[in-house]
Amino acid sequence: MTDVLNHHINGQPWLGSSGRHGEVFNPASGQISVRVPLAGAADVALAVDAAAAAYPGWAATTPLNRARVMFRFKELLERHADALAAIITSEHGKVISDARGEVTRGLEVVEFACGIPHLLKGEHSINVGRDVDSWSECSPLGVVAGITPFNFPAMVPLWMFPVALACGNTFVLKPSERDPSAALFMAELLQQAGLPDGVFNVIHGDKQAVDALIDEPRVQALGFVGSTPIAEYIHARGSAQGKRVQALGGAKNHMVVLPDADIAGVASALLGAAYGSAGERCMAISVAVCVGDACADALVAELAPRVTALSIGPGCDDPEMGPLVTATHRDKVRDYVDLGVQEGASLVVDGRNLTMADHPDGFYLGGCLFDHVQPQMRIYREEIFGPVLCVMRVPDLAAALALVNQHEFGNGTAIFTRDGGAARQFAHQVQAGMVGINVPIPVPMAFHSFGGWKRSLFGPLHMHGPDGVRFYTRLKTITARWPDSHAAEFSMPTMK
Repeated sequence: MTDVLNHHINGQPWLGSSGRHGEVFNPASGQISVRVPLAGAADVALAVDAAAAAYPGWAATTPLNRARVMFRFKELLERHADALAAIITSEHGKVISDARGEVTRGLEVVEFACGIPHLLKGEHSINVGRDVDSWSECSPLGVVAGITPFNFPAMVPLWMFPVALACGNTFVLKPSERDPSAALFMAELLQQAGLPDGVFNVIHGDKQAVDALIDEPRVQALGFVGSTPIAEYIHARGSAQGKRVQALGGAKNHMVVLPDADIAGVASALLGAAYGSAGERCMAISVAVCVGDACADALVAELAPRVTALSIGPGCDDPEMGPLVTATHRDKVRDYVDLGVQEGASLVVDGRNLTMADHPDGFYLGGCLFDHVQPQMRIYREEIFGPVLCVMRVPDLAAALALVNQHEFGNGTAIFTRDGGAARQFAHQVQAGMVGINVPIPVPMAFHSFGGWKRSLFGPLHMHGPDGVRFYTRLKTITARWPDSHAAEFSMPTMK
């Protein structure tokens, strides 16, 4: 009989009361690995009860002692990184080296959170008026929640909860029900690090759990990463109830290639950026915009044999590309390839008919490469989220910038060139939140903040880094005077 996971509430496993379950697959084999309980409103309320009860004590814990929990958690993550990576690979399908990289990038946010005593220092001004001092404090919000996607089951939660906890909040995490075990593993490590019960809770679920979290009045802030329609929905519904909402949506990331670029180097960069993690990354490059037909012809000629030769197999064997997360998602990506052919794009490499003799039921799809893609095509306008790269042709840099800036998404982008002036123009004029110059996937380090523009981000603040601290705290400014007398003042206080 298939094992059943638990929620993690108040430091204890909880099977849940909804009676509903989902299935978690091993994408490499196509077999069900575990069943996951799907929380109802009562389960969500129980998790928030635990977080609300734990909040006063955790908020009163000094920032230094909260940081020490983060230091211990960091050490445990480092010690168990391979075990966590194996869990990610077994449920998501990404290759094991990529899973290890995911853990490392998440670990960097924990390292950032370890500096919380400095980050919460606030500001102080002496004598803003005669004998009047003023200072600011960063206070925690209370109970906060995170709703995270399937494509980074460890890294994206680690973008959220280390900063939130270090700031003094308590946390309810709802990971993707497609690969939930990484969240439970991290909950165990937090317990071992000395985090008090109830400060961090994990509930599994689908839309019922999401809606219950949004509507729970004690939840003060919500973080979300996923598709744009869901991000827009969560932002609107949460904001209407006065909550802080930080919602990152979809992407269609362009790489602009100028004729002076090293085409072989560009092809190597694109191979990893487009087909790494089977394209299931919000920062994956899915469009190569070539300036000039000669540039495009050279790039396609360099790419095509390398895409055809991608090594594909179970993630635990560490090939270049693993399976997609579910059969449903694989079929959706395959349907987009069918659509691209119908729309008239040139399918240079067709990975739809890939067969894996040793793993016939796995969720595999070969790399696909389109050329002569046009702006009106759906394969260009919509996020595919799979191993599909579109090549487009424009006459000059101005046309490339216009193409990128006219797209509804503005998550990340890159330019490859030897021309510093062109790169500078692109960086300043492009409408995207994260820009790479000869860097294909410009994900900021943890001490900067991650986020896009346009319909890739809903809410004013980006994730982790300085914006993360701002999101998980509210500012309080105090003005104080200790007068010798208490004469009444009826005019606006001014500097004297």
